[in-house]
Amino acid sequence: MPKPVFGFEKPEDSPGFLLWQTTITWQRLIKKALDPYQISHAQFVILAVTLWFENQGQTVSQSLIIRWSKLDKMTVSQALKKLVKEAYVKRTEHSEDPRAKSVHLTKKGKTIAATLVPIIEKIDEQFFDPLQKTERHSLISLLNILISNTL
Repeated sequence: MPKPVFGFEKPEDSPGFLLWQTTITWQRLIKKALDPYQISHAQFVILAVTLWFENQGQTVSQSLIIRWSKLDKMTVSQALKKLVKEAYVKRTEHSEDPRAKSVHLTKKGKTIAATLVPIIEKIDEQFFDPLQKTERHSLISLLNILISNTL
């Protein structure tokens, strides 16, 4: 009898496979909500991260967006180009690092971000609703452990 290839008896025993299924299912819901606005999920995340940090009074740079969103450099660069073209964000010289660019939401960008954040938060609320409050907190803690242990 050949040696088993998989380390699990059933696919649903694999945490990676379950995380994949969960992520894809959740992303489909987000995409459906964002499509009418012609905003990709990555673009939304950039708008939301920028809005969050601007509301905290912090200067936003492309590297800050990459660090917090976990998006790759090329995705952020391409998404920012589209967001600039659509007049949602503008880039200026960074006040502290001449090699970096600061990212700022325009009035139009703040409006679209303020419109989309509650829509996406509602999707999250509905998606995670089957979990009890304590289970949600546990899930958040577990996901934070996984994220903090990756490079």
